[in-house]
Amino acid sequence: MRSKSKLCVFAGAANGSRSDYQEQVRRLGGMLAARSFDFIYGGGRTGLMGAFAGGALEAGGHITGIIPKFLENLEVGNRTIQKLEVVDGMHERKARMYKDADGFVVLPGGLGTLDELMEVLTWNQLGLINAPVFVLNLDGYWDNMIAMLSHAADEGFVHSKGILHFTAAPSPDDLIDHIDSHYTP
Repeated sequence: MRSKSKLCVFAGAANGSRSDYQEQVRRLGGMLAARSFDFIYGGGRTGLMGAFAGGALEAGGHITGIIPKFLENLEVGNRTIQKLEVVDGMHERKARMYKDADGFVVLPGGLGTLDELMEVLTWNQLGLINAPVFVLNLDGYWDNMIAMLSHAADEGFVHSKGILHFTAAPSPDDLIDHIDSHYTP
């Protein structure tokens, strides 16, 4: 059996406009928890954050949430998870989330999710971390971002070593295959 790894999950605090986002994200949370991963995420119970946490909890997953004080009311801090830490601000939240992560899972989301993804890709490129990044590209949600990263690389602004740990997959099943292949001894 694989040693326990902790995945940091980035996801939107909104549900998005497609009804299958929540269902697929909840399913992914359950699939990963069934594989004995632990999780750290933004601590909210709304939107895709909450859907992922719900799926992981239903499958016996252990989740730590990190939420800043000012967002606790907006995102409604998730009190059903095993541990919810309330921190002073966004920078502290992200530093805490990244610190213990063995890898990152990126789900559909908005500016906050995009910010976290870009920061982790940058830190990988700079050698500040060395952790794989797995992107759930449901219905091509991240296609334009992936094209932009490819364009920036083609134009000489992104070093290929910075995106070596970046894997996108169109479904929970495909993403699980990539994650399993990375974390299987």
